[in-house]
Amino acid sequence: MSERRTSLTARLARLGFTDASAAERAISTSPVPFDDPLLAALGGTADPDLALSGLLRLAEADPAFPRRLADDPLFAGRLLAVLGVSAALTDHLARHPDQWNVLTGPPDRPSARELRAGLLAAVGADPDDPVPVGRADALDPLRVAYRGGLLNLAGRDLTGEADVREVAEELALLADAALEAGLAVARAQVPEHALCRLAVIGMGKSGGRELNYVSDVDVIFVAEPAEGAGEEEALRAATRLASAMMRACSAVTPEGSLWEVDPNLRPEGKSGPLVRTLASHRAYYERWAKTWEFQALLKARPVAGDPELGRDYLDALAPMVWKAAAGEDFVADVQAMRRRVEEHLRERHGEVERQLKLGPGGLRDVEFAVQLLQMVHGRTDAQLHSPNTLDALAALSEGGYVGRDDAAALEEAYRFLRRTEHLIQLQHLRRTHLVPADEAGLRRLGRALGLTGDPAERFTELWRRHARGVRRIHEKLFYRPLLRAVANLPGEEARLTPEAARARLLALGYNDPAGALRHIEALTRGVSRRAAIQRTLLPVMLGWFADAPDPDAGLLGFRRVSDALGATPWYLRLLRDDVTVAERMARLLASSAYVTDLLLRAPDGVKILGDDAELAPRPVADLRAEALAVVGRHGDRQKAEHAVAAVRAIRRRELFRISAADLLDLADVRTVSEALSDITSVTLEAALAAAVNKLETEKGEPVPARLAIVAMGRYGGRELNYGSDADVMFVYEALEGVEDGEAHRAAHAVVEELRRLLALPAPEPPLGIDPNLRPEGKSGPLVRSLSSYAAYYRRWSSPWESQALLRADPVIGDAGLCARFAEVINPIRWPEGGIGDQVVQDIRRLKARMEAERLPRGVDRRLHLKLGPGGLSDVEWVAQLLQLRHAHEVPELRTTRTIAALEAAVEYSLLRAEDARTLVDAWCLATQIRDAVMLVRGRASDLLPTDHHRERTAVSGLLGYSGSGDLLEDWRRHARHAREVTERVFYGTG
Repeated sequence: MSERRTSLTARLARLGFTDASAAERAISTSPVPFDDPLLAALGGTADPDLALSGLLRLAEADPAFPRRLADDPLFAGRLLAVLGVSAALTDHLARHPDQWNVLTGPPDRPSARELRAGLLAAVGADPDDPVPVGRADALDPLRVAYRGGLLNLAGRDLTGEADVREVAEELALLADAALEAGLAVARAQVPEHALCRLAVIGMGKSGGRELNYVSDVDVIFVAEPAEGAGEEEALRAATRLASAMMRACSAVTPEGSLWEVDPNLRPEGKSGPLVRTLASHRAYYERWAKTWEFQALLKARPVAGDPELGRDYLDALAPMVWKAAAGEDFVADVQAMRRRVEEHLRERHGEVERQLKLGPGGLRDVEFAVQLLQMVHGRTDAQLHSPNTLDALAALSEGGYVGRDDAAALEEAYRFLRRTEHLIQLQHLRRTHLVPADEAGLRRLGRALGLTGDPAERFTELWRRHARGVRRIHEKLFYRPLLRAVANLPGEEARLTPEAARARLLALGYNDPAGALRHIEALTRGVSRRAAIQRTLLPVMLGWFADAPDPDAGLLGFRRVSDALGATPWYLRLLRDDVTVAERMARLLASSAYVTDLLLRAPDGVKILGDDAELAPRPVADLRAEALAVVGRHGDRQKAEHAVAAVRAIRRRELFRISAADLLDLADVRTVSEALSDITSVTLEAALAAAVNKLETEKGEPVPARLAIVAMGRYGGRELNYGSDADVMFVYEALEGVEDGEAHRAAHAVVEELRRLLALPAPEPPLGIDPNLRPEGKSGPLVRSLSSYAAYYRRWSSPWESQALLRADPVIGDAGLCARFAEVINPIRWPEGGIGDQVVQDIRRLKARMEAERLPRGVDRRLHLKLGPGGLSDVEWVAQLLQLRHAHEVPELRTTRTIAALEAAVEYSLLRAEDARTLVDAWCLATQIRDAVMLVRGRASDLLPTDHHRERTAVSGLLGYSGSGDLLEDWRRHARHAREVTERVFYGTG
């Protein structure tokens, strides 16, 4: 290899050719004189190899071409820039070498009139005709002329003669011209076109004059009868004309297609007529249109057809956008749309990470958020009525609705993303928004953007930086300006007026904007470090509150917790440095009155929110050891109250842990119920120990009886809810040599002391003790001896008491006594041979009477989660009837737990698996709803919420339903199916 050739190869490699040897061979055999300036120009393109290949193809197609290249440096720069980016436009030039002349001349931007005239002339229509008619067979000339316009624009775009905003606007104007030319072709194909006047309304990016190189063009068609024509025949003609125009643009010919014309933003979408009269459009928007449809109208612009009719359409419908923004559903719709924006920000799968448009921090996030702010504030400020994203962003900044620095950063990001999108689409003239995954593609983008060093790495770094900035769009656009409305923050940016701040907060879901502004002011005023950190935190926290069911409660709770902990050094630092803690805290405070109350009682609970392991229920053995140790440290008479108060504080801490995990989807319904049951047992055991200690200290001798507490009902089944009382029975046994009367008095004193200690006024949540499932109920003694229980059950036990004992679990107190109590009750609840038919009938009658008598008056029984059809009672009574009949022969049925009993019944073919699934699903859903109601309200209820909108929405949201109607429908379906099983299995009617 000669020294000269080696030198050229090395130089080509330095210039950026990836296959320098192949490039050197091609250059050495080409008729094109590759002098130093030309080689340097090739090296300055995005892809020198691609540019060289295209240049050689053009030189082969037109031998005079190289001379023009040498004579016109401006032309050469534009041409090489296009060849280095767009293989598709290179192919077009190779097929139509005469079009290279569109890259010559001064960098003047063609006017809309010139673009329209050029494309109309290409299809054989007279541009000066008010209703131009082209040739029916002019689809290929239309495509060639349109691509000539693209080529002209790309040459100026890629050499920096037109910026991204001008490019997007010219692409929209070029699309307008193509639609006009397509309509001229359509008129030649539809002879009856004169019966109607047809206007084409551009929507989306077309309407906003911010189109891509390759994009669907969104349109709406509006028509009126021509003079003397009937409306029906005019609409038929207009529909044929609109359809033919769409085909003229989207049909594939030897010259390809332009783009799809998408009319699906029209009223009723694909289900609605393609063409409507102006009156029909107006009627639809007045009666049926949703907020998103008015939002779409922000970008409406007449683009082709009858210009007067287009103006009439805009005059009629544009004012409706701002009337809609004052509608009663606007706030809810805006919240839903904002959540859609922020859901995009949280996407992290598949190709989404490479999506410029829909990916996190992508173009859609900016466009959507800008439109929402236009809708919120455009009601009172006409300066915000622009259909163009960059114009609207500038107006929002100028009006003080968005911070100036934030607006500038978002504009920079938006321009970068649009420029990148243009470059990606130019390569093959395909509709794509995906950033290349390969190194060569990233390198091409980086070089096209003028990035040096490692272009691929530099591009990726720049793209990620802009995307990260846009990801914080909810903070930048929605929330930070609210702080400026009430606080003198650094900088010279304009502040929201009180009216604008109120509108913003209302649109974000705050019902009391005045109160919200007071809280914001209180948290951020002053020059302290605490206020400075709050100013950093609040914009983000306000967004998280707005995402939850009750933003006002969330902000108030945050202020109260901050007031309680603000002076502690770790609190604000933790929120600032650990986003998980801050986000979870916001979600809890704005979702649950129950959790907020627990947190306000002991705000340092915030510390555990950042660690999933800390939110897992603690082992019951650890809790028991901790609680008994506390009691042991408070052994004397005066300190029993303090001991139980400390134990109740442990319970409150665990309730916070359990409920927080529940709300954050870290614990399922069974885990929650078991954890609530465990902490109840620990609390009762510790309180029993404290009561015994106190009485023994007072009397100076041991209590002369062994004691045990028997868990009953849902507590016995380890199925407690947040609002459940602890159903219990108390049993004692006299110590050897002690008379029963003395033992009874001592045991009764201990139990009364236990109840007193747990009922003392305290800042902790109460633990209700319900002993009414004991023999004889309220009429019977509070405490019985083991022998008394045995005698009662032998002589007097009724079927309902046998049924109640199915869930009896002696869990607290003397272990031997607990075991002996179980021996006493086992033959009663699991009778030898099972229960007879008469007892079965008695139980059925008892349940039927309960259904008739125990439901509160005026309550819709279908909404009662416990006693209504298909509710908890139905499921539990089915399980208990199976236990009473078969537990004597099926040991697995000897359980206090409902779901375990149903599963055992399936295993032994006593219940069909599908019936068990139906019952379990209904039981779990009812339990979850009851828990969710308690979490939201802070008060227990057995009714599905239907009246209070925010409460109903909050419960539905906690359970993962998109709407409250979905929860109601799902419950009714589960309950209906569970009732069908109950009728068949329990009542024997099927």
